Amino acid sequence: GVERFAIGQRVGVPWLGRTCGHCGYCTSGSENLCDAAEFTGYTLDGGYAEFTLADQRYCFALPTEYSDAEAAPLLCAGLIGYRSLVAAGDARCLGIYGFGAAAHIITQIARWQGREVFAFTKPVDLAGQQFARSLGAVWAGGTDEPSPRAMDAAILFAPAGELVPQALRRLRKGGTVVCAGIHMSNIPEFPYDILWGERCVRSVANLTRRDGEEFLAIAPRAGVRTEVESFPLAAANEALEHLRSGRLHGAAVLVNQQRE
Repeated sequence: GVERFAIGQRVGVPWLGRTCGHCGYCTSGSENLCDAAEFTGYTLDGGYAEFTLADQRYCFALPTEYSDAEAAPLLCAGLIGYRSLVAAGDARCLGIYGFGAAAHIITQIARWQGREVFAFTKPVDLAGQQFARSLGAVWAGGTDEPSPRAMDAAILFAPAGELVPQALRRLRKGGTVVCAGIHMSNIPEFPYDILWGERCVRSVANLTRRDGEEFLAIAPRAGVRTEVESFPLAAANEALEHLRSGRLHGAAVLVNQQRE
């Protein structure tokens, strides 16, 4: 039986749907790396569905401050964005590459924490740059532009490998480039001197339940607002096309239609 939630309580089902619970990763706080992990909508049924069956141990109570559509991006873009932000350490000057669903949430968290955010978009995406500024970025420009000054860390939400050496060149010594995507195009060869000085390139994989509990407690306190464009479930392909073409500011959300 369900013990963590009450009947009728609203809950969120995240990407991480199940882990083995006993491997070295699971027992050391790194369940996100479990080799037997299963994922919602990928190895577990439930994404793109009206009904789903989920393991209560991996679900989260949702903050009451958000509607269903507003809360949806917190469970994917928000959670992986939060883990990426933690991986960036205590960087006071943070570069964010690719200003989509995750970036628009994490920029608000970073600003609430007192960090400065530099937002990098495709050179022609002037609307995206303005969107970043409206959420608190102190500077926004194209990836072909130099940052106003050296950064302490950079998070790459854009899955473009060529951005890795670009970001490294803009980092202070000791800085970190965090690659936040599941996939990324090949990273081109780059000279060792842009990595030297104890700079670091690392990836982020999935999330832990601890990430979820921490982030969902912080989001309403930080005043995070999600910018969403809702689509009916039957229009999933249209939503994906909007995403691919860059016509979205924020996140696309699929909404189940009320049954009669």
